[in-house]
Amino acid sequence: MKEKMIERLKQTMEKNEITAAELARRTGIRASSISDWLRGKYEPKQDKVDILARALNVKAAWLLGYDEPALPSGAFRPHTKSVRMMGYAAAGKPLEDLNQDQRYVDIEGDYDVDFCITVKGDSMIGADINDGDIVFIKSMPEVENVQIACVEIDNERVCLKRFYKNGNQIILNSENPKYMPMTFNEENCESIRVLGLAVIKQSEIR
Repeated sequence: MKEKMIERLKQTMEKNEITAAELARRTGIRASSISDWLRGKYEPKQDKVDILARALNVKAAWLLGYDEPALPSGAFRPHTKSVRMMGYAAAGKPLEDLNQDQRYVDIEGDYDVDFCITVKGDSMIGADINDGDIVFIKSMPEVENVQIACVEIDNERVCLKRFYKNGNQIILNSENPKYMPMTFNEENCESIRVLGLAVIKQSEIR
């Protein structure tokens, strides 16, 4: 059974051109552990098999070596890509900088996005962006007025807000009436930079 699992793990990774390092990024499992499994040094526990199967889009039982198809007959196999999770952005008061997390999140390959952030706070609930949602961002230095942008303030604080620019003044609006608009200019802010445009979100059913 172990030999068959190693063979199927290698086969699936090669077919999808996924390296141990890439699989580690997708799953949060250490690359060294994945390499040990591929060499047959030891077997992954069931919870790790489940994580691997989800990342590779196959059935866990098939990956373990059982005689059943990798996917149910006629199953749709979506084209996905992995997007880097940069950390948390505030939907409330701005949080400290990104780069707090190094994992990757899968999204349908048709979306033109470059990174994603996890939302903290309730200031964007009027746009149906809630605490804990993952928002995928298209990197760009400018957005149009009214669009929702990921913005970095003074090179250290990051938030997700509706963006408005009027001359030398930038206004970041929430989608929750309990939060006042944040206004920035050269008198109260050293720098303000648009990191990108919010494109799509993932959320859990509540």
